[in-house]
Amino acid sequence: MTTATFTLPIESPVGRLVLESDGEVLRAIWLPHQAAGASAPGAGADAPPVLKETATQLAEYFDGTRTSFDVPMELDGTPFQREVWAELTRIPYGQTISYGELARRVGRPKGPRAVGQANGKNPIPIIVPCHRVVASNGLGGYAGGLPLKQALLAGEGVT
Repeated sequence: MTTATFTLPIESPVGRLVLESDGEVLRAIWLPHQAAGASAPGAGADAPPVLKETATQLAEYFDGTRTSFDVPMELDGTPFQREVWAELTRIPYGQTISYGELARRVGRPKGPRAVGQANGKNPIPIIVPCHRVVASNGLGGYAGGLPLKQALLAGEGVT
């Protein structure tokens, strides 16, 4: 038996985002230019409440009136990836940490590359703020591209 998938494309200041849900929890946010979300059909008015609430909270985030999220979500990954993603949610709005610091926080002080890989596989970017992790010598990478990472950080007041 397969689980139904619902999507809701939304326009944002950083481009088109596609929200994905199983009807109960948020499962993914596809960033602009990510192939998997590019042609996703929208649920529109029939979107499950979790997608409508996610769209509302993202609009508030982009308006600068929301600094944290409280939508039900499920992150599908390995235990290590889920540990890294949980730690990402503890990085406060408007602040950044290095990949090395993230590695220390999850008990892997010699593993900044491993946490970087887990960071890059985050299925719910923005809400699980992987954009707040930077390299010790610059921005580092970002699944949505460096201009998007810069825009998200700038929107939070990080220069």
